[in-house]
Amino acid sequence: MADLHLPRPNYRIDGLKAVTEQTEEDFSSVTLSDDMFLPLVEHHSADGRDSYLLMYDWAAIWDVPGTAEYVALHISRDDEHRTFDFASEALPTVPLAQNWMIGHGCPDEAVELSSIHWPRPADALTSRLEEQLRANPDGRYTLVDHHTRHPGPAGLGVEVQVLLHDAAPDSASRPYRLFLQETTVDFRSYTVREGAFATADAVREWARDRSCALPPAPCSRPSGGRLVRAARTRSSVTSDADLPRGSLPGAPHRTAAAPARARRSVS
Repeated sequence: MADLHLPRPNYRIDGLKAVTEQTEEDFSSVTLSDDMFLPLVEHHSADGRDSYLLMYDWAAIWDVPGTAEYVALHISRDDEHRTFDFASEALPTVPLAQNWMIGHGCPDEAVELSSIHWPRPADALTSRLEEQLRANPDGRYTLVDHHTRHPGPAGLGVEVQVLLHDAAPDSASRPYRLFLQETTVDFRSYTVREGAFATADAVREWARDRSCALPPAPCSRPSGGRLVRAARTRSSVTSDADLPRGSLPGAPHRTAAAPARARRSVS
């Protein structure tokens, strides 16, 4: 996969200066290893003021174990002053990154993956669960923790654990959700399954033990129309500092990333 020879990300900032020196430093930090970025989504607004990119970061595998591998980027330009600003976020799965992009103004129809060879949903349930996360209707989900595990000697596929808090009323008794994404060894497809738990600690206990199946989540009431439209009028999935973090099995408590791997989020 790493030898696809795809074009480098097109930031469209030639002839522009960063709005501040700090912005320039931060942008350089985020894009320092962009020769390892695989573009999956690239959208540029018709007026040229905004660009949205979703990229897979091949270099993340050498970072702290469990590091998120998808980078979402929003570049905004001021033609009058010939400057640019940006926001970026590293996220563990494509739907969460798409949700972030939509929350920053990207049209929902523009966040679909390009036609490159990339793992695809293995079944309808996977697609439905991903649509829930991509749309995040009424801002119901808050990202608590995540961990990405790569194959070891056992030759298993990539596994991503995403721990969310669900604010939907019908989830009050078990508001913590584990979305488990498992990609096949041949990297052709993946499944996503959802489990519901009463506490974040219960999620972590299940992830350590795995002696039983994921406890099923209650079925939510369907939303009218395409769910993604709801994302335009609410906040994107964000971290909540009041919730426990950094202790999914195999994911040590995270300290700040090294400067070359820093991610900047600008409101």
